[in-house]
Amino acid sequence: MDNSLDNNINPTNKIKLFYSSNKLKIIFIFISLFLLLISIIVFNVLKEKKNNSIAEKYVQAGLYLSSGEKNKAKNFYEEIINSKNKVYSILALNLIIEKNLVDEKKLILNYFQKLEKINYTKDKSDLIKLKKALYLIKTGEKNIGETILKNLVKEKSILGKISQQILE
Repeated sequence: MDNSLDNNINPTNKIKLFYSSNKLKIIFIFISLFLLLISIIVFNVLKEKKNNSIAEKYVQAGLYLSSGEKNKAKNFYEEIINSKNKVYSILALNLIIEKNLVDEKKLILNYFQKLEKINYTKDKSDLIKLKKALYLIKTGEKNIGETILKNLVKEKSILGKISQQILE
């Protein structure tokens, strides 16, 4: 008999009944979804602003470097590396090494460590390892650099063939 009563209730009444019995839960779910959506939007906007700020610093550092103000450029590049931006941190370290903006080997190795802690794809991580190995070989730490290259070969990295050629 109960089944016949349930079947006799039209769909709009079922929805009204469901809504009235679960009103607080439904409101809570909609508010939660709204807050989640707002949080995601705010997070993305802040992330974009941070990325734009780092891009501007990278451009400023390049301008300082081209105008001969190496110390100011170095400070901007260091700030970029410390920001741990996936794109600009690698570029900043490359320019610091290429333009000899930092002479201290320990400081350069510290920069490499910071980059290695960033969650890169395997290929980018291997590229950082290769650059570190080349830097170490260049600065007289041939054994450590060769060990890194051998590990890249063992791991069957995309850069394994290049690493093998360097070792030969």
